[in-house]
Amino acid sequence: MRENARTRATIWKLAGWIAAACIANGAAVAASPPNVILIYADDLGAGLLGCYGQKIIRTPHIDRLAAEGMRFTNAHGCMYCAPARASLLTGLHDSHRGAWSITQGGLLIQQDQGKLGEEQVEKKLSSTIQAKPGEVFLAQVARRAGYHTAQFGKLDWGFTTTPERLKRHGWDDAFGFLDHVRAHGYYPPYLWRNGEKIPLTGNTHLDAGKTKESGYDSPEATRARRDRNGKAVYSQDVFIESLLQSIEEHRDERFFIYHPTQIPHGPVDVPEVHPDFADDDRLTDVQKEYASMVRMLDDHVGRIMAKLRELDLDRKTMVIFTSDNGHELYYVENKGRGRSRSYHGELDVFKGSMDLAGLKWTNWEGGIHVPLIVRWPGQVPAGSGSDLLTAGYDFMPTFAELMGIEIPDGKDGVSFLPTLLGREQAARDFIVVNHAVLAGRWKLVKEKNRFLLFDLRRDPGERNDVSKEHPDELLRLKKIFDAEVGSPRRDL
Repeated sequence: MRENARTRATIWKLAGWIAAACIANGAAVAASPPNVILIYADDLGAGLLGCYGQKIIRTPHIDRLAAEGMRFTNAHGCMYCAPARASLLTGLHDSHRGAWSITQGGLLIQQDQGKLGEEQVEKKLSSTIQAKPGEVFLAQVARRAGYHTAQFGKLDWGFTTTPERLKRHGWDDAFGFLDHVRAHGYYPPYLWRNGEKIPLTGNTHLDAGKTKESGYDSPEATRARRDRNGKAVYSQDVFIESLLQSIEEHRDERFFIYHPTQIPHGPVDVPEVHPDFADDDRLTDVQKEYASMVRMLDDHVGRIMAKLRELDLDRKTMVIFTSDNGHELYYVENKGRGRSRSYHGELDVFKGSMDLAGLKWTNWEGGIHVPLIVRWPGQVPAGSGSDLLTAGYDFMPTFAELMGIEIPDGKDGVSFLPTLLGREQAARDFIVVNHAVLAGRWKLVKEKNRFLLFDLRRDPGERNDVSKEHPDELLRLKKIFDAEVGSPRRDL
């Protein structure tokens, strides 16, 4: 079986290289396409990283990625978790009419509690979870190019997925949570590896030990978070060990690894406070723990990079670091104010949204602006930066071009590979994110029954509506909005 798999992989690789020679609609890729590791952080505002200006939390390993690669300053995810992941995996923007079926969360917890039977869970999923005939997903692009595909963490579809769906999406290996509600805790009783339950001995909480989402600054809440009763194995530690093992096992093949992390999504929980923050008087207990989650994420990036160097895969691997959404406050009470356009980080000791307007759950820039760093030694210019407008749905065409595979028809994304390789690339016409249109310096947002226009070059905080001063731009972006928002998918 192993030889057959390797034979098929070799055939696909040859086919990919032949296809690469025939593709004439973009920048030429390298003669030998790289391995790809995509690290997809959860609710990580760019401002939490040193290379984007963070002053309290040190992130030396992610900062090194930026110093040795390219740092983007105009990248966007989505305002919600599930649409961000669906957009990434399908290559579609999130404003099409009925683009995806987002499933109900918490079903597997209810099943374990005896509140739902297996047949009831299957019935709830069967009407919404089926992929459409001919639908192409991100991992399938990599498989067509002969890559071994694997993901570790918060598995790829919200809010509940199945092993069958993961296979349909193109994953050779998948290890992690099938239920994104359970993934809000860090001590699950078991995880899933390719359809098999893997028990985590010592974890006894069916909700994975999820901590309180309010009142967390009290001494009682701190003691509860730090109580390890029934909380023996931290899931994020399991994921990084499994990811490193996968690199080791597939070192002689070309691989695509997708790591949708849990951290630093809340509610806050971490095995221990990092020494960097233990005696920091600027921070409350919960802020120290949150900062430790960000620092853990950075340490895990460092372990991935060390493994690549150990196996002499460093120059053969493209490493991408980004996030699904903008920043969220998991360590501040009464954070509802952060949903408004008038909020610009006033509640946040870490300034994770970089003083942009709003937070996650909004389509203001604080909710959709994300970090994006790409490193590939010898190909992506070290220490470079780009203000190219990008969206999460651009990864599929970028990977297709990188791997020498024809870009699937009807997708919304645009490859940014020319920019990565230091070549000239025309400015992106526009992107659509959660009923907002961004085009060059301009952003259009529909608020209730009116359209607002912002000049992000002069006003990145979206403080001033300039629709009356620029009626031509307002009309131009409204036409894009009308054509895209609520439109049918074009890929089926």
